[in-house]
Amino acid sequence: MTLNTILLIVLSSLCTVAGNFMLRGAILRIGGFTLSFSTFKGQILTLSQQPMFIIGFILYGSAAVIWFQILSMENLSTSYPLLISITFVLVTLGAVVFFHEQVSWQKILGLGVILVGILMVSHA
Repeated sequence: MTLNTILLIVLSSLCTVAGNFMLRGAILRIGGFTLSFSTFKGQILTLSQQPMFIIGFILYGSAAVIWFQILSMENLSTSYPLLISITFVLVTLGAVVFFHEQVSWQKILGLGVILVGILMVSHA
């Protein structure tokens, strides 16, 4: 795996993470989201007026476009675990920092295992 590919994977992960934070922030701002036929249209309209939601949507789309480039350059069996691992770690850390979510010792241990896995996969 080249340095360029690793940087693209990190960039895609960062866009995904930032997009998740923005989407969650927008959803919390409108009071939540319920997947039901009767409320779906109104909630989507309300969300579409939230700048955080729009930015999150754009970031998610950007992550997908970057991912398309990665798919054309690298083995899926190497790049996908790396992307998901980095994203998982960053989302968990950000959820603690930005949304004050609690993290158990089991989750911290799991994150450590994931970090070791990232190193192993990226050097495979």
